[in-house]
Amino acid sequence: MNLSHAVKQEAYLNPMLLHWPPSLQGEEELFFEFCQVNRELRIERTAQGDCEIMAPTGGETGSRNLSLAAQLYNWAELESNGIAFDSSTGYILPNKAIRSPDASWVKKSRLAVLTPQQKQRFLPLCPDFVIELRSPSDSLKTLQAKMQEYIENGASLGWLIDPETRHVFVYQPDMPPVILDNPTALLPDRVLMGFKLDLQKIWDVPF
Repeated sequence: MNLSHAVKQEAYLNPMLLHWPPSLQGEEELFFEFCQVNRELRIERTAQGDCEIMAPTGGETGSRNLSLAAQLYNWAELESNGIAFDSSTGYILPNKAIRSPDASWVKKSRLAVLTPQQKQRFLPLCPDFVIELRSPSDSLKTLQAKMQEYIENGASLGWLIDPETRHVFVYQPDMPPVILDNPTALLPDRVLMGFKLDLQKIWDVPF
């Protein structure tokens, strides 16, 4: 078994944690290039500078991720005040963590101040809105901590969706998380006016 295959198998069961050398922490360009040459893996960086490596998702999670991104994209195209992003987009948060939520949205006014080079790399900001979708191999506790991190770094709204239990955890600044039991839809009126996420398309995988 080669190293790449071993990493993929281990990462599928549990994200692999690699320690990024202290001398290289803060080298955003180097970390970006590291991620580009390992595109088959999803790589994030913690605020402490460690790398978390995850393998590609399974079929059911992949289908759900696409539905999330498609619904958000279709609304954003009509709404026109912000841009929707998929799970391959990296963000450099104010605490220096680099995260890639499963779906996200950023106001155009915040993107307009970025340079062309910044737009081509990990975006140096926290999204206004994030969605994380729990896969069978994900730790709920880890995802909850990640959602709290988004809020603490400037996100206005976050949804953690758990298809296994059909629970949705809603995160907002200065409020404890709210747990919704088996909702059929989500309507974030305050942050994304007019957006509706059809959760039946998330709960019921079409294969």
